[in-house]
Parts: sequence; structure tokens; C-alpha cells
Amino acid sequence: MKKYLKIAAPLLIVLLGIGVVVALGATKPPPEKKEDELRLVSLYVEDVKSDTVRLNVQTQGEVRPKTEIDIVSQVEGRVVKVSDTFAEGAEFNPDTTLIKIDDTDYRLAVVRAEARVAEAKTNLERELANAQIKRDEWKVKKNNREPTPFALNEPQVEEARAKIRSAEAELSEARLDLARTEIKVPFRGRVREKAVGVGQYVTPGVPLGRVFSTDTIEIRLPLTDTQLFELDLPLGFVAGEDNAPAVTLRASVGTRDYTWSGHIVRTQAAVDQTTRLIYAFAEVDDPYGISEGSSMPLAVGLFVTAEIEGAGQRQAYTIPRLALRKDDEVYVINDNETLEIRKVDVLSTSEERVLLAGGVSEGEQVVTSTIPAAVDGMRVQAIRRENALASTQ
Repeated sequence: MKKYLKIAAPLLIVLLGIGVVVALGATKPPPEKKEDELRLVSLYVEDVKSDTVRLNVQTQGEVRPKTEIDIVSQVEGRVVKVSDTFAEGAEFNPDTTLIKIDDTDYRLAVVRAEARVAEAKTNLERELANAQIKRDEWKVKKNNREPTPFALNEPQVEEARAKIRSAEAELSEARLDLARTEIKVPFRGRVREKAVGVGQYVTPGVPLGRVFSTDTIEIRLPLTDTQLFELDLPLGFVAGEDNAPAVTLRASVGTRDYTWSGHIVRTQAAVDQTTRLIYAFAEVDDPYGISEGSSMPLAVGLFVTAEIEGAGQRQAYTIPRLALRKDDEVYVINDNETLEIRKVDVLSTSEERVLLAGGVSEGEQVVTSTIPAAVDGMRVQAIRRENALASTQ
């Protein structure tokens, strides 16, 4: 009997422990079920603002001279002098002698022409004296018939006068050829190309170089038909004294930005068949003078960005540039903290702001954060950038 008790006692203890554990498990209250909290995506937002704005149009173009000509000689001869100002990039003043051609033969031609004029004048005086003598003789004879012009020496007088005019014309031509041995241009400018040197023999019509005027430059600016409508400019527009739209030109050279001011003076009268664009022409006076706030000239060949002032003001909605997405869409967070993807009507864009004609309302919140996969209707949380920065300080 004792033997059986020794074997059963450990089993009873194990079973009793299992029963206690089961009893405790049965009396333990069930664990509370904790629902997973929805974590909202936080997005930076800014308010849509309404403002009265003037719509400006941005475009780009290359600076080019308004007046550019080839230097050619009108007479032939050997070049005896080339001015120091006739060098590539050099500046010259009006009526500066850029190239001097040997004028020895042309001076001799002037002397010979002067001699012919003197000879013709002497011949005229002789014929006038003969005419007077013939008139006097006719009066002495007292003929009853009228004298013929030849009898009074009138044709000879007219011939002598014609020879004077011819000799004087030859003298004017000789003097003009002499003056043309000094090659000048009637404007202030700079040399683009030089193709002549001292000792070279030149003939009429051969280009000796190329120069352009620095009094005024122009920029050919491409515009779409929408931009032309915004500027309220017709095809074939020619500006007057008080209706030339202002243009602000900008360019970066090195690490600095430069600005110049000009005006639209005309537009083309036809649409370009290749690009389907309309070109406007802006002009800037004294481009090689001092620009606004710098000494950088508006050099020929420089590529510039142009901002043309709009014709009038209109009401528009303003949003940050970061809020505009591809395909002219914006993300709006409504009062229910739900994201809405909206199509907007863009009037104008710049580096910092976008002007809209519709698609949003004043005071609405537009998203400026980057969203990799935005879904219309997703729950989000709007935060202000300035508040977030203040909380980190």
C-alpha cells in the first residue's frame, strides 16, 4: 500500500498544480482589444490669396544690333592707313576715318577737273562776247527781217554753258572720289569683323570689315497667341510715344545678375509658318552705357530673359510656385482634412508665385509639400511651415 502511495503522491501534486493554473486562467479577465490608430500624413500648406495683378509675359531672346553694315570701298587704291579704332571689338565715333586709301591720283583728277571748269568758263565768256558783237552788227545793218538764233550766236552760248555744267559735274565727281578715299560711317559703333590691312589694294564693292551701331540694339522676342492677347498687342503693332509696353531684361554673367530696361516698338505682321509664333521687337538705347546698378553693357549676342509689362490689371488668385503640380493641378486640403486634386486655370507663373484665374477660392489651403503618391480623398493633416519652425526652436 505504501508503495502505491509513493508512486501516486507526485502525480497528485502535478495534477493539483495543473488544476490551480487552469482555475486561475479561467478567472483572469480577458485582455482589452486596442484598435490601431490611423496615422495621418502631415503636409505643409499655404492659403490661397486673391489680388489685383498686372499680368506680365516672360520670354527670351538674343541681343542683336539694330543697324549693322559691311564696310566697303567705293573707290580703288592701296590702303595707306588703318585706324586703331578699326579693330575687332573696338569702339569708334561718328565720322572717324577708319580706313585711308592713297588719294594721289584722285587729287590730280580734281586739279584736272578744275582746269576744265576754268576752260569752259573762258569759252563761255568768249561766246557771250561774240553774241554781243553779232547783235550790235545786226542793229547797224538795220535789216527788216528777224535775225536767226545762230546769227546772234545763241546756240554757241548755250553750248558753252552746257560745257561748264559738264565740267563742274566732273569736278564734283572728282572731289567726291577724293572724299571717298577716307572711309567713315555716320554713327557711333563697334567693329565686329576686320578684313583689311595697310598696303592692301582694294577695289569697289569688296567687304573690308563689318560694324554695328551702339546707339540702339534690339531683341527679337517670340510670343504665343495667348501671350499676345494678354499684352493686348495686335499683329503689325507699331509703338508710338505713349503706348510702347515696358520690358525688363535680365541676364546672368558669371555669378552676377544684371538688369536693363527697354520698350516693345513693334510686332511682326504675320505668324511664323515654322514655329507658329509671333515675334515682338524690343529696343534699348545706349546698350553699351552703364546699366542699372552695374557697369555691364547689354552686349550684342547676349541671351536675355524678357518680362513684358501687361496691358491692364485683373483679379487673380495667388499661390506659391511649389503648389502647382504637373498638368496644371493643385492639391487642396478641405475642412474635413481630405485631400482634393483639382485642375486650375493658370494665368502666369514665375519663380516664386503662380497666378490663377480659377479652380481655387480665396482662403483655401493648398499643399506645398512633395507627395510621392497623392490620391484624391486621402486623409491628411495640414501644418503651417512657420509653426513647425517655431516648435523646433
